[in-house]
Amino acid sequence: MEDEGSLSQHELPHREDLLGQESSTHVENMSVDKKAVDKLTEGLLSHYLPDLQNSKRTLQELTQNQIVLLDTLDQEVTKFRECNTLLDLNSLFTEAKVYHHKLVNIRKEMIMLHEKTTKLKKRALKLQQQKQKEVLEKEQQREKELERERQLIAKPAKRT
Repeated sequence: MEDEGSLSQHELPHREDLLGQESSTHVENMSVDKKAVDKLTEGLLSHYLPDLQNSKRTLQELTQNQIVLLDTLDQEVTKFRECNTLLDLNSLFTEAKVYHHKLVNIRKEMIMLHEKTTKLKKRALKLQQQKQKEVLEKEQQREKELERERQLIAKPAKRT
C-alpha cells in the first residue's frame, strides 16, 4: 500500500493545481505596506551598496592601472622598435665602412695605374724619339756613305 508521504501519479497534478491556486490567493490577499517595502529596500541597499561602491572604485583603479600598463607597454614596444632601427643603422654603418674601404682601395689602384700609364707614355715617347734619332742617324750615315761612294767614283780628267 502507499504511504501518506508519497504521491501517486494521479494525485500529483491535482496537488500542483492546489498549490498554484493557494499561492495566487496569498498574493491577492496580501496587503503590501509601502513603508515596509521602503525600509526593506533601504536595508538591502545599505547592505550591498558599500560593497558595490568599493567594487566600482576597485574596478576604476584597475582600469587606470591597465591604462598605465598599456602606455608603458606601448613605450617599451617603441623602445624595441628604436633598438631594431639602431641595429639596422649599425649594420648599415658597417656595410658603409666596408664599401668605403673598397672605394679607397679602388682609388689607390686607379692612382697607381695612372702613374704607371704616365710612366709608360713617357717611356714610349722616349723610345719613339730614340728610334727617330736612330732612323735619322742611319739616314745620315747612309747619305755619308753615298757621298763617300760618289767621291770615290773615278772622275774623268779635264782636258786642259
